[in-house]
Amino acid sequence: MSPLELRASVALAGIFALRMLGLFLILPVFAIHAAHLKGGDDQTLVGIALGTYGLTQALLQIPFGMASDRLGRKPVIVFGLLLFAAGSFFAATTDDMWLTIIGRSLQGAGAISSAVAAFAADLTREEHRTKAMGMIGASIGLVFALSMVLAPALYQSVGMSGIFSLTGILALAAIWVVISVVPPQPPVVAVAPGDKPGLVSVLRNPELLRLNFGIFALHIVLMAIFVIIPLALVRVGGLPISEHWKVYLPAVLVSFALMMPGIRLMEKKGWMKLVFLGCIGAMALIQVGFWLGMAHFYLLVFLLFGFFAVFNILEAALPSLISRFAPPAAKGTAIGVYNTTQTLGLFVGGIAGGWLAQNFGESAVFVFGFAIIALWGLGAVFMAVPQAVSGRRLVLDAVPDPVALRAQLLALAGVRDAIVSVEEGVAYLTVNPDVWDERAALNAVKGASAGVS
Repeated sequence: MSPLELRASVALAGIFALRMLGLFLILPVFAIHAAHLKGGDDQTLVGIALGTYGLTQALLQIPFGMASDRLGRKPVIVFGLLLFAAGSFFAATTDDMWLTIIGRSLQGAGAISSAVAAFAADLTREEHRTKAMGMIGASIGLVFALSMVLAPALYQSVGMSGIFSLTGILALAAIWVVISVVPPQPPVVAVAPGDKPGLVSVLRNPELLRLNFGIFALHIVLMAIFVIIPLALVRVGGLPISEHWKVYLPAVLVSFALMMPGIRLMEKKGWMKLVFLGCIGAMALIQVGFWLGMAHFYLLVFLLFGFFAVFNILEAALPSLISRFAPPAAKGTAIGVYNTTQTLGLFVGGIAGGWLAQNFGESAVFVFGFAIIALWGLGAVFMAVPQAVSGRRLVLDAVPDPVALRAQLLALAGVRDAIVSVEEGVAYLTVNPDVWDERAALNAVKGASAGVS
């Protein structure tokens, strides 16, 4: 990865981490705290308070993604973080469940995931994009595990009001990262006349539909099995809920190490489809393992390690593929649709897992998980293989008009994407090596003296 790509990936992963840490810190302790709120004795309201965040996220991911395509990534991300911070500070001031629900809804209204992921796609070449998405996914997994450890201690020391206030402070810190650390967005090239990529074109794209079903299925399974897994850890392993982090934290950390070889095979060896299908198959087999091995604690832990490893590879590959198949002028829109189906998967998975466990027993949850992953696998067999690409770096002594330069480079045969970094005085190209014409690219920079490395 270039210095620009590495800086962008780390900074955007940091934004995700700061925001998600603030969110995850609430989850382990809110149900306990609810008893101290007016109306908190209603379990339905407790569920609504936890779930309303996901509802407003689902409703606003597409509008935020579309807005980022038109208005720019940074303004949309900052606005979303301000909404999240406002909701956090509002929730910190109330002792009423209904007002807390309003605060949680306002938190969810800061639906920046699609804009952040699209920004990561803007600032990375295709051959490094899965790695960048993996860094973002790893940051989310890490802060989830950390929140399981930190939340009880924070609740004891500062209470729920303090935790909500901390989430607001973390959101403001993330705004500083957006403004001061994240590189500028690449210049936007005007859409050609007659070419109107938008929501309709995204919804009609069969490759994007296939990938959206994939994230929907993956998160259905994630939420459904975690209706059962925590109970199994208590029942089979005698592990109290307060100590579940001893399983989750090592599983998440080891999964990061196991994830990297898979991403390397996808990016360096060009085995994107092979590894992708292999991970889907492994996820289906893990569901069978859960079904048959729920009575054995150490087998359950081993399967959890495998689940997180495969989950993280797929979680990194899917948005990378979305950004490759999306129309260049509609990346934010495409990722907004993707994030909406992801959130809906969490919603459907929770309901399906609870209903199946209640009416047909725990085994039914894993049979269901196997079935929906198998269905995804059947569709993924027919997915297109992303074109093999490589990277080139044009070094410029003087950067001309970056918008015009990027437009010229994108118009060249064999150029899939171009990032013009005014800060570094370089242009990073993603090219088809079989068609790539180096001389034409050098001529495209007009009066700037350039070299290729």
